[in-house]
Amino acid sequence: MNIGPVTNHPAAVSVAEPITPAYERVKQMLFRPFDLARWVTLGFCAWLAGLGESGGFSGNYGGGNNHHFDHNGQPLDEFRHLYAEASSYVLGNLYWIIPAAMFLITFCLALWVVLLWLNSRGKFMFLHCVSRNVAEVQKPWNQYAAQANSLFRFQLCLGLASLLLILPAMVFTVILGVQMALSGVPVLAKILMMAALILGAILLALIFAIVKKFLHDFVVPIQFLRNQSCLNAWREFWELLKIHPGQFALYLLFQIVMAIAIGTIVILAILLTCCLAGCLMVIPFIGTVLLLPVLIFKRSYSLYYLAQYGPNYDVFPPPAPAAPTTPLPNA
Repeated sequence: MNIGPVTNHPAAVSVAEPITPAYERVKQMLFRPFDLARWVTLGFCAWLAGLGESGGFSGNYGGGNNHHFDHNGQPLDEFRHLYAEASSYVLGNLYWIIPAAMFLITFCLALWVVLLWLNSRGKFMFLHCVSRNVAEVQKPWNQYAAQANSLFRFQLCLGLASLLLILPAMVFTVILGVQMALSGVPVLAKILMMAALILGAILLALIFAIVKKFLHDFVVPIQFLRNQSCLNAWREFWELLKIHPGQFALYLLFQIVMAIAIGTIVILAILLTCCLAGCLMVIPFIGTVLLLPVLIFKRSYSLYYLAQYGPNYDVFPPPAPAAPTTPLPNA
């Protein structure tokens, strides 16, 4: 359906107000009544909507032995020796390393594109299920194909842009670090350049993360409401963002608070089940089904928040009118 954007200013927009209806939505969809088949269907849509997206970062920070510039020079000599051996091996085997690397890169990019396409379909499927309080797969898969394909193209361009902007900065940082490690002498100019590159990459990553957050939370619902392309939905949301920048900034800050609260609840659940829940959560699809209350709450929260900007931003259908009561005949 084609609905024009709201031009009036909402009386009040609260980041706390959507919490209660989002919580009630979770109870209504999953526990009134409890239906395992419904959970699995909704979990499948949510799983598609999260394909290719990482919920956190893994790695070892602060660990290891950070002594490349040890006074006795032994760790540095070992690093130089390993670097020389690796360089010699790579240069001597370029005939198969280059084709293998090209195949691996092509395979990873193709897999990413496929997952991104499924992710775009899944976002509309999950939104349809949450907004309509249904557990359907085939209907939203077909009904929102055009919007999902538009979202896929936008996400593809966004991902390539982030890759082309952030990856070179990180590669150049590694090159500078290796050069200093090989020389054994820290160079102030290179250290400052590395710090600038890292800060720039972090800033770009933050900007892309905010764009993706707004895309998922608000642009996709506007596409859903207006039956239009991703770019047109972005234009409409941009006008809304320009009018209410402070409120959307507060929304982002409150998302951090919510993430901490939800993360604490999940950690407590893992500890109370002696890590059994944690082991199940890392299993693809099974983990999504277990986290379905959290996922529905987060999706519902953003939708109820958007609805505060006017009825034309409300994805939830109006409640059905109550059936007329028949007056009892006079005795």
